Amino acid sequence: MNLNNQPTVEELARMFAAQKDSHDSHILWISKSGQVHIDCLSPHAGEEEFDRNNQNLLARLKMYRRGHGYVGKKAAADKDFIGNVLQTLKQAWDSMQNNNEVRVIDRFY
Repeated sequence: MNLNNQPTVEELARMFAAQKDSHDSHILWISKSGQVHIDCLSPHAGEEEFDRNNQNLLARLKMYRRGHGYVGKKAAADKDFIGNVLQTLKQAWDSMQNNNEVRVIDRFY
């Protein structure tokens, strides 16, 4: 999903549904090209390590901790939650496209 191509709630919901909340913690992030990703993290990896190791990172949300229901099919079915996440991603993208500093998004819009 790319934020330059009028992404939809359905597209984002499919990304969330493809993840397994019980297996790993996840980070939802935006690349410098506007591509949105959800990546799994190893059990002991930290957010700062993810930031350092990802050269294409523009912005990310705080980590979705394993077992809290933030990703997976149930999360994807919550249209209010997914809609809030999408709105947050769009606003971050609109405000950050020419920024070189990584931003951590810690609240929804």
